Amino acid sequence: MAHQSTSQTLFARTLRSKDNDAEHALWQELRGRRLNGFKFVREMPAGPYFADFACRVERLIVEVDGSQHIDSEHDADRDEWLNGNGWSVLRFSNVMVLAERVDVLATIVEVLEGRLTGRAEATGWRFWPRKK
Repeated sequence: MAHQSTSQTLFARTLRSKDNDAEHALWQELRGRRLNGFKFVREMPAGPYFADFACRVERLIVEVDGSQHIDSEHDADRDEWLNGNGWSVLRFSNVMVLAERVDVLATIVEVLEGRLTGRAEATGWRFWPRKK
């Protein structure tokens, strides 16, 4: 990104080298336009945050979270900030990514293709659409 600082770039590289099993597995499906031709990047700076995965064209951030993120007030504040700055946020648990990858990918495609547009939440995932 044109406006990202050197320190953000270095931190993003560090994050990319430390992804967990679920993040690694999902990245193998998203990289190189493998998911229906949509381009994703990983550990993208977004304001004061870093997105696990982002599709810039569709303004979608995909997060893969461990159990420490369940009902996290910090994550709710983060999602609110991202939504207010034009990003939709789709969060999946590590467990769901590893156990139900086909369903995870189908949900991502639903969002990218505009078939899931309203706020949604179920066990293991939630979607907060961007504010228009």
